[in-house]
Amino acid sequence: MRTSHMPTAAGVRIHWSDLPASVRAGVEDLVGGGPVVRADSQEGGFSPGSADRIVTADGHRAFVKAANLALNEHTPGLYRREAAITAQLPAHIPATRLLGTYDDGDWVALILADVEGRHPRTPWLRDEIDAVAATLDELAHALTPCPVANAPLAADELRGDFRGWRALRDEPWPDLPAIAQDHLEDLLALADQAVDAIAGDTLVHLDVRADNLLVRPDGSVVLVDWPWACRGCAWLDSLCLLVNVELYGGHDVEELLRCSATLTRAPHQAVDAVLAGLCGYFFNAGRRPPHPALPTLKQFQRDQGAAVLGWLAGRLHW
Repeated sequence: MRTSHMPTAAGVRIHWSDLPASVRAGVEDLVGGGPVVRADSQEGGFSPGSADRIVTADGHRAFVKAANLALNEHTPGLYRREAAITAQLPAHIPATRLLGTYDDGDWVALILADVEGRHPRTPWLRDEIDAVAATLDELAHALTPCPVANAPLAADELRGDFRGWRALRDEPWPDLPAIAQDHLEDLLALADQAVDAIAGDTLVHLDVRADNLLVRPDGSVVLVDWPWACRGCAWLDSLCLLVNVELYGGHDVEELLRCSATLTRAPHQAVDAVLAGLCGYFFNAGRRPPHPALPTLKQFQRDQGAAVLGWLAGRLHW
């Protein structure tokens, strides 16, 4: 399936120069090497905070993202959660490495090792899909059992999200696609099985999208942005990758699923249940008014809902 326009994952970012002097000085102290002499803002993602590759006077490099409560009331808490998770990730896995955290109670900045790389191209290219899929298979093995102490359960994180079809039934949305309206009770019943389907003891990223991945010059892949990481089934991240591939179109995701070492071990009914749960979440969240600092998020969620619905309808022969 292909959406009628190019889906966009982008917020309204501030830049390094917009950060208070005290925040910049605190970050410089943690990075070392003198003052920052270059800062390149990075695209992608929905955070309204800064996201800059920085270079100091002595050539030290880092990736820095910073936000405060005034930009978004949720972002500083997410950054604190991401810092706690990233600090516990095994050193050998292809993920970002935490160098330090600045936190003055309002502003929170994460200082991460700078990764030379770019986001995968969208629409996706097959060789990059294969590279990411192989990386996710590697991570599923390396992160089982879950190495992060007190990582929340995926079931607890997604339980409310997977109730999206109930909300859409109880508060109907006129823009819901006709096929979803015709099969609303079927979708609701499937989504009710999703919480049990994602049980497991693997640390999962839970937000695998092109803008949370970096492809290095040698073709290897690094997974970045871990605030939503939790304990769940080993195949959940691989399924999220295919949702993103389906969003941009151009590939047979069922054929890709059959090529995934991790996903081929997932029960067919469990995959249907999780797709139904995600689809309901995307449509229910996407119908809400947009946040001023996140103007494209709701449309992006609706686009994801449409992509997953089309995929699921094909699997269920609707």
